[in-house]
Amino acid sequence: MKTAFITTLVSVWLAVASIAAQTTDRTNPQSLIDLEHSWNEAFYLKDVSFLERVLADEFIGTYEDGSQGNKAKEISLTREFNQKVDSARQDDFVVKLYGDTAVVWFTLHLVGPRQGQPVQVDLRYVDVFVWRANRWQCVSSHSTKIVENQ
Repeated sequence: MKTAFITTLVSVWLAVASIAAQTTDRTNPQSLIDLEHSWNEAFYLKDVSFLERVLADEFIGTYEDGSQGNKAKEISLTREFNQKVDSARQDDFVVKLYGDTAVVWFTLHLVGPRQGQPVQVDLRYVDVFVWRANRWQCVSSHSTKIVENQ
C-alpha cells in the first residue's frame, strides 16, 4: 500500500514537472535547461508521453555513431533502453534564443557498469527547439561522444 502511494506520488510529480517545463516563459533560457533535465529523466523512466510532447513530428536525431533517427525511432529507443545507469548528470549548458527558435548545448555525463566495472561516458549535445502551441518542441538533436586524447 505504501509503495503504491509513493509510486503514484512520484508519477503525479513527474507529470506536473513535465507540464511546467512545457508551459514556461519562452524568453527564459532556464526554462529550456529545465526542459532538458525533464527530458533526461523521462528517458530513463521510459516516459513516452513526455517524449511525444517534446519531440516535433519532423524531429531528426543524429546519434554519436553518425546514424540518424526520427521521432518514432527516438521513442522506440526509449522504450527499449535496458542498460543500468548509476548517474546521468548534465552540465555546461549554453542556451541561445532566436525568436521562436532556441539552440541548447550541454554535456551529459553517464556512469554505469560495463562487464562489472564502472564506466563513464561523456556526450556533448546540441538540441534545436521551436516554439509551437505555447511550448518548446525539439526538431533536432545531435550527440557526440567525447573521446579522451590518449
